[in-house]
Amino acid sequence: QAQLVESGGGSVQAGGSLRLSCAASGYTYSNYCMGWFRQAPGKEREGVAIINSDGSTNYADSVKGRFTISKDNAKNTLYLQMNSLSPEDTAMYYCAAAPPRWGTPCYVRRQTDFLYWGQGTRVTVSS
Repeated sequence: QAQLVESGGGSVQAGGSLRLSCAASGYTYSNYCMGWFRQAPGKEREGVAIINSDGSTNYADSVKGRFTISKDNAKNTLYLQMNSLSPEDTAMYYCAAAPPRWGTPCYVRRQTDFLYWGQGTRVTVSS
């Protein structure tokens, strides 16, 4: 049974940091596109960061330079290091996995291509 479980969310002051983790079980996602998404109240879910099977990464402009996505294939775990947090980062954060598609890099994949999702972890940033 494929499963993704996020952890590490919480409340933090503006300017602080959090590290989110996504533990995968039931499948090895080393060849998958892995991503972090978030949804703030009243807003659409948006992509935050994506990491390819080769380790290359892509970020939303809003988090570039502040967030770092990484993964540990041996532990089958995805991470999101979030620094310099602001209230605008407040959202539910989800990890997700998209099966590989030949010739298609992860950054062009649509949200519907991510078939496996965690239940989310809440991040609240106070001013």
